[in-house]
Amino acid sequence: MIHTTPPPTPLVRPLDLADDATAAAVHRIGRAAYAVEAELIGFDGIPALRESLADMRSRPLNWLGAVSPAGEVAGFLAWEAGPQRAGAAISIDRLCVDPAWFRRGVGSLLLRHLLDEVAPGRTVGVTTGAANTPAMTLYRRSGFTRGADFSPVPGLVMASFTRL
Repeated sequence: MIHTTPPPTPLVRPLDLADDATAAAVHRIGRAAYAVEAELIGFDGIPALRESLADMRSRPLNWLGAVSPAGEVAGFLAWEAGPQRAGAAISIDRLCVDPAWFRRGVGSLLLRHLLDEVAPGRTVGVTTGAANTPAMTLYRRSGFTRGADFSPVPGLVMASFTRL
């Protein structure tokens, strides 16, 4: 019998998008992850799919990465903190996992770190495409409550979630 060792679990750490290699990895992963989401939800107008590297870097976001022991970014989470933005003290702007790392717990790892280490006791909000079953499952499993759906543009239904 052949035994294979699973790859080591990435560690969560802040990401510095001023670093060119880090920013390029985050941009590449975001585009790849949003391309998968576009397929899942049947809508290719996701703004991040067309966002330039410079535009992404200029966003006033806080960035966390799941980084392998070899230094490879496996996924990232970006958020804004503020005075109850959209009803939440912390608003998740994006949570993306490199498709090569899908189904290995990277999204859960990043979300758990945000909830337990960055925002304990704070209200956290997030939106995702209502047809994005993997994201919907992740947020429900993580204790988020589904709020109202909304349609920012024709052909797209978004689901909102909050965790108190």
